[in-house]
Amino acid sequence: MRDHPIPPVTEPLQYRAIGLVRATYRPEDDDQFTRGLLVDDQGQELEAVVLGRMLTLMRRHLAMEVPHLWVVYPRSREAGHLHLQIAGIWEPSTLQSGDSDQEALQDSAAADQLPEGDDYFSIRGELIFTKPETGDLVVKVRQQPRADGSRPLPFKLQLKGEIPLDVLRHFVSLQVRRQGQDLHVESHEVIAPMPTRGGKGRGGAARKGGGRSRPPARA
Repeated sequence: MRDHPIPPVTEPLQYRAIGLVRATYRPEDDDQFTRGLLVDDQGQELEAVVLGRMLTLMRRHLAMEVPHLWVVYPRSREAGHLHLQIAGIWEPSTLQSGDSDQEALQDSAAADQLPEGDDYFSIRGELIFTKPETGDLVVKVRQQPRADGSRPLPFKLQLKGEIPLDVLRHFVSLQVRRQGQDLHVESHEVIAPMPTRGGKGRGGAARKGGGRSRPPARA
């Protein structure tokens, strides 16, 4: 089993938006299990949908009346309203519960805790809006092509934080923390300027790598 629910970055310009939320999932009703709310320990309700591969695990193997640490993909269709797609769960102590070795069970329970803590998100993409005086940011994230070869449209995430104006149109890597319905940037790293339509960066130098005008998309 991998030792962290968020995989390491494998390419410098790797897009992604993924995070961890500890909460109890409450479906809308028995007939609409894929849509519902994630409710955290403060009573904050977050709109959520369950991706298909999680349905069997949730229905058959998880106690749904207690909180779990969910692996989620964030979306923000409007400011102050977070939408989450449930893609996985990080709970080695539950997933390895069939192991009869007590020491192995204790190790897996300890592995439930992550150094970043709950409500941590990793966001990587193009900074397309920043207003330092109000602490508003927008990052564009591109997604991987689907199995049929089609490309999903990129999406925009609205965040809170202060990043200078001169970082606009740069690829950034953000360490983010959820607070209520908002995602707050705790730290940022500027990776590279984004190429312009002519294949050149903001500084005018031709981008290495030839004809690829966009970096490969990642989840």
